[in-house]
Amino acid sequence: MIEVAGAAHPVVGALVVVAVLALGAMAVAVTESVVTAHVAGSPLGSAWSRPWRRAALVLARPQPVTERPDTLLWVLAPAAYVGMAALGLTVLPLGTVWAVADVRTGIVVLGSAEVLAMVAVFLHGWAPNSPLPLVAGYRFVAAGLSFLLLSIFVLIAAALPAESMSFGRIVASQEDGAWNVLRQPLGLPLFLVVALAVSLHGPLDVADAGELAGGTTAEVSGPARLAWGFARRAMLTTYAVATAVVFLAGPAGPLLPGWAWLAVKSLAVVVVLVWIGQRTARVPVERFVRVAWTVLLPLSFLHLAIAGVVTLA
Repeated sequence: MIEVAGAAHPVVGALVVVAVLALGAMAVAVTESVVTAHVAGSPLGSAWSRPWRRAALVLARPQPVTERPDTLLWVLAPAAYVGMAALGLTVLPLGTVWAVADVRTGIVVLGSAEVLAMVAVFLHGWAPNSPLPLVAGYRFVAAGLSFLLLSIFVLIAAALPAESMSFGRIVASQEDGAWNVLRQPLGLPLFLVVALAVSLHGPLDVADAGELAGGTTAEVSGPARLAWGFARRAMLTTYAVATAVVFLAGPAGPLLPGWAWLAVKSLAVVVVLVWIGQRTARVPVERFVRVAWTVLLPLSFLHLAIAGVVTLA
């Protein structure tokens, strides 16, 4: 039986979280480049090095200064966004016998990180004191309640078979081979919607949209833009790991060590999310909110009800 224990020392846990987010963000950047090249029919040889060349170019650009910006918030917003990605990662099991903090209320912690991430994105739009970033921040907040409720229903449904809100127990409840992707198949696509929305990727990137000249990044360049790009990919890493843990039994698997299985499953989720982002047009925020309230949320509630009935039976 899988038993997940906490880290021996907080410093070790912090270093592990930073390393996972850094490696995950780099993996997301490379995956984006490779998938983009594949979709466009371009040679894949240069796709592996394109993220590093692009990062060097962005790093060399100057940062524009708007009139009377909130400089402190401009600096803190990316840091807070990365911090929420790190907070969510701490409650996820990163191996068969190891987690940074496998608390009994892990689902609540991840939900809190989602809410505070929404605040960080809004502050990123507020800080430049410019109209387009501010509109983008408000748009993200307007869509936020939709995917937050969606996330809550899906995660509670996954917690029912485990009889616990601990992600370690959720993994343990799938060790008999009955992964949640099989017994709760509707939950996976719904949670992928949440992952895309929270991490500002693909069709649900309503905060950094192109029709607003980049949204919250309209006035951001140079190192600040690179930091925000890292923060978005770090958040996608956290949700890829969460998807693997909740629906694919996380570190469970034969032969390979637990962390290796988790890495393989998380990378597979990243590929799926990036592919969706490359093959799907951006959804207007009003359409997303309408579909979320009329279709996705009723589906998630039905999904939760079915999970409850199956658990009781």
